[in-house]
Amino acid sequence: MEPDLEYFNKVKEETRDLFSAQREIFSPYFQQNVILNSDGFHHLQFSAERERDKKEQLFKFRLVPLALKIIRKAGTIQECRKGLTAIGPRYARDGMTKMKNAEYFGLVAIVGEEKKIMVKVILRRVGDGNITFWSVMFGTKMKNGKQKLFKEGIEDL
Repeated sequence: MEPDLEYFNKVKEETRDLFSAQREIFSPYFQQNVILNSDGFHHLQFSAERERDKKEQLFKFRLVPLALKIIRKAGTIQECRKGLTAIGPRYARDGMTKMKNAEYFGLVAIVGEEKKIMVKVILRRVGDGNITFWSVMFGTKMKNGKQKLFKEGIEDL
């Protein structure tokens, strides 16, 4: 079931406003600013060049305020991955994509007062560039391998 379109658009614009109002967040772990840019906002909406369904987008948008809190407070990283990643669009001539070295960092924290949930924030650095916000998700999975999605109450955490 798709979420109410009016509510979806409202939450999407609020998330876009968060990215616009605060372009950098200081990370105590990295001792530098993490950049909030259009790449991270785009990744909340798209994955592997396909649009995420509206329910998943809404879920990620609602987690962004928690993700920003985690970036501000995290003193450790729980995951680190390095490898080649596609950067930019495919070339029309041959279908190839430019590749660059990238590092992905996972910050995991348990947040909330009464309802405690585990949230994972993914940060990315391409080459020697800035560390940027890349994604946010729940830090736990259900037995079938899918993320456990809470439908309400995230804003109250």
